[in-house]
Amino acid sequence: MSDVASKKKSVDLRLLRRIFTYSRPYARVFYTSTFLAIALAVLSPVRPLLINETLRRVSAVPVDVPAVLNFLSIITLIQVGLLLVETGLRFLFSYLTSWLGYKVVKDMRVLVYQKILSLNLRQFDKTPIGTLTTRTINDMEAINDIFAEGLIPILADLLAIVAVLTAMFYTDWQLTFFCLIPFPILLVATYVFKESVNRSFTKVRNAIAALNAFVQEHLSGMTVIQAFNAEDREFKKFQQINQKHRDANIQAIFAYSVFFPVVEIVLAVAMGLLVGYAAREAYTMDQGASVELAGKVVAFTLLLNLLFRPLRVIADKFNVLQMGMVAGERVLVVLDNPDVLQDAPGAVDHRVQGNVRFDQVCFEYVQGHPVLKGVSFEVNTGETLAIVGHTGSGKSTIIQLISRLYQHQQGTIWVDGLPIEQIQVASLRRGMAVVLQDVFLFSGSIMDNVTLRNPSIHRDAVINAAQLIGIHDFILQLPGGYDYHVMERGATLSMGQRQLLSFLRALLFDPAILVLDEATSSVDTQTEQLIQHAIGVLTAGRTAIVIAHRLSTIRRAHRILVMDKGEVREIGTHEDLLENEGHYAQFIRLQTQAVPA
Repeated sequence: MSDVASKKKSVDLRLLRRIFTYSRPYARVFYTSTFLAIALAVLSPVRPLLINETLRRVSAVPVDVPAVLNFLSIITLIQVGLLLVETGLRFLFSYLTSWLGYKVVKDMRVLVYQKILSLNLRQFDKTPIGTLTTRTINDMEAINDIFAEGLIPILADLLAIVAVLTAMFYTDWQLTFFCLIPFPILLVATYVFKESVNRSFTKVRNAIAALNAFVQEHLSGMTVIQAFNAEDREFKKFQQINQKHRDANIQAIFAYSVFFPVVEIVLAVAMGLLVGYAAREAYTMDQGASVELAGKVVAFTLLLNLLFRPLRVIADKFNVLQMGMVAGERVLVVLDNPDVLQDAPGAVDHRVQGNVRFDQVCFEYVQGHPVLKGVSFEVNTGETLAIVGHTGSGKSTIIQLISRLYQHQQGTIWVDGLPIEQIQVASLRRGMAVVLQDVFLFSGSIMDNVTLRNPSIHRDAVINAAQLIGIHDFILQLPGGYDYHVMERGATLSMGQRQLLSFLRALLFDPAILVLDEATSSVDTQTEQLIQHAIGVLTAGRTAIVIAHRLSTIRRAHRILVMDKGEVREIGTHEDLLENEGHYAQFIRLQTQAVPA
């Protein structure tokens, strides 16, 4: 995704039009910026032309001193006025183009984040989180450069170059050709500079994406790195990636260090040619003509500086435009990603009651490697189904399919007698709550984490629910109670405490279907007692699907589903399955031998 766009050497007009469609809500600002670009281009050569005209008038013979002084006063006022107007317009132009860029970036960033929220989980399985972070933050800033330093400023510079050249030819076309003799050298240097910096910037952006992905992943896994004494090895990997980023930037710096002196040399040569031409012509002229020639020399000196000023930066701006478009294409790849979970045509807003049925459901994360193979079972409303099996048997996949976090490939999943695809995703998930083994808590207060900032859930409801499942006292023991600030991922809480908070969160959303994914694993006996009490409260009157290894949890279920290698091996009550002396009986014997119930 990062390399395709970077290989493009020219501006893709289709892509540019696509990006500029996001500026339509701000069309007035866009057209105002374009008008200002034209106005600045027209105004740029006016002052040098006025200086030339002033010296031409002064050189007139005989000289009318009062008229000349009056003329100089008027010209001076006009020059000051033009300078103030040009300064104001240039400020307004810079402000509006930057304003437009950040408005577009804000709108596009919202769209990108909305799209990321709607992506299927399979996208997060194969895309590093740091890459999506780069798309949402760094690449968006590069898109801003398309407006602030890219197309419109390039248009302004090109118009300024045309206006200045027109003024030069109007003043003296022969002198203009003479001064532009070294101009082809500048064109070649500009092209070489543009290509060199473009390659360097591409490497820089790829290195930034790699750095973001590496740092995000390793900060999240810092516990593992330190526990296995892998700091030095991971630090060396970071140094390698960081070195690539440094080398790419140095290549760009080298190109700048060569190009700008070349521009100054070409300008100096042009100035030298101007002076030489003027000195030669002055020998054959009378005094009046010499003064008029001096006016041309002064005007051309200013015009050449005005000509070379945009030439110094236009190649750089073109590279900024290209890199903004590279970033824009990466962002559009995210926006155009079709792998999103959408409601089927005619999907209904159904209030979930809790009946779940799998009918020959097949699923695979990677094509050709099935995880579920024709799974069939049913859970009636209000029943508890326990799913047991060895690691990799497909237990967690079942609950992910019920939540429509993934889409199954074959078979039918029925909820309350409706195919799951015919129920709107929002209403389906509104009727479900999932308590995972690895509970994720956000940085914020306990109140924010258990309500997920839902304004319809009031503080009194949170306290009542906490008392109901028996964790109110535990929360009050924390500094600040319900306002206790939880660090990122709940790092300041134990695993059992995080699981208890996840039970409270599930209860507050009052689900019809409750899914517990090994929610009682890896906790101490006292915490398990609290969790078992919470499970009893949560499952009362609700459909519950429990994935667990502990016998104390399994025994509560109305029926038990035994999974092995993606297939249903057995289903029945605890007593019936023990009598069958099949997979379940063997599983229980292994559990009781490892950890007494």
